[in-house]
Amino acid sequence: MEHDACGVGLIASTNGKKSRKIVEYGIEALKAIWHRGAVDADGKSGDGAGIQIEIAPDFFKEKILATGHTPDDDKRICVGMVFLPRTDYSEQEKCREIIETALLEGNYYIYGWRQVPINNSVIGEKANSTRPEIEQVMFVNNIERESNFDYSKELYLVRRRLEKRIAKQQINGFYVCSLSFESIIYKGLFLAEQLSIFYPDLANNNFVSSYAVFHQRYSTNTFPSWGLAQPFRMLAHNGEINTISGNTNWMRNHQTRITSEIFGDDSEQVKPIIEKNVSDSAALDAAFELYVRAGRSVPLVKTLLIPEAWSKRSELM
Repeated sequence: MEHDACGVGLIASTNGKKSRKIVEYGIEALKAIWHRGAVDADGKSGDGAGIQIEIAPDFFKEKILATGHTPDDDKRICVGMVFLPRTDYSEQEKCREIIETALLEGNYYIYGWRQVPINNSVIGEKANSTRPEIEQVMFVNNIERESNFDYSKELYLVRRRLEKRIAKQQINGFYVCSLSFESIIYKGLFLAEQLSIFYPDLANNNFVSSYAVFHQRYSTNTFPSWGLAQPFRMLAHNGEINTISGNTNWMRNHQTRITSEIFGDDSEQVKPIIEKNVSDSAALDAAFELYVRAGRSVPLVKTLLIPEAWSKRSELM
């Protein structure tokens, strides 16, 4: 009977193969946890819901062809899911220019931009009033990377670099949901049952995946926003970290001395690790992603950032 906490879950194929069913199961599972999310007084705005799935090559090949380009079948398609300021067209264009510059500097070839189809009739007035312009940038690597780890690390650094440049321009309403060759995140301030209606892409039969991570947010200590809807880039998390202020201050204190052989001269690009005015889950996701991209394994990072309870273990006190 506990209803005052976020809902989160995972669907995955046992054989690791992509299928349409996994995406459909993820959407249905998200609908089943509608009761774990808050609803605004307008009855249609939510605190945030979303899904993370794999990038579907067949789906995006069609979109790339529509831009006039021919995708390279030997290279993995990369997609950035981006929230842009909706009402200021000059700032929209600035954001696109900064993103394209950062990708070109990283030796990526840009296929083009795509405006993501949406059905805003299913969201409430409050959600619609803060709705961003939702676009996808489709691109591919110009040079071969040695491993998937190197690929992910470099795209992480590209994203951090462009985020810093846009922050320096003091542009509000910008957020990168995902920038990856592996996965893509569809999220927003709608109710759980509205996900696949708001985003018609998810109803396309070419959208396949071997897993689906889904989340329905119940906001308690941070005001809802499109960017704070989950999943985040690496985590879907139920928040409520009691030591969040202390954790954040420790990270800010230690980041002045942070260095990484893997990041090399780009170590400064990852700062600040924790952005201002983010939720506790967003802060955890930022730290989690930093450690993974710097070479630590996911199980190790989980152990470092979410240690087991020790209050009754005298040897740890």
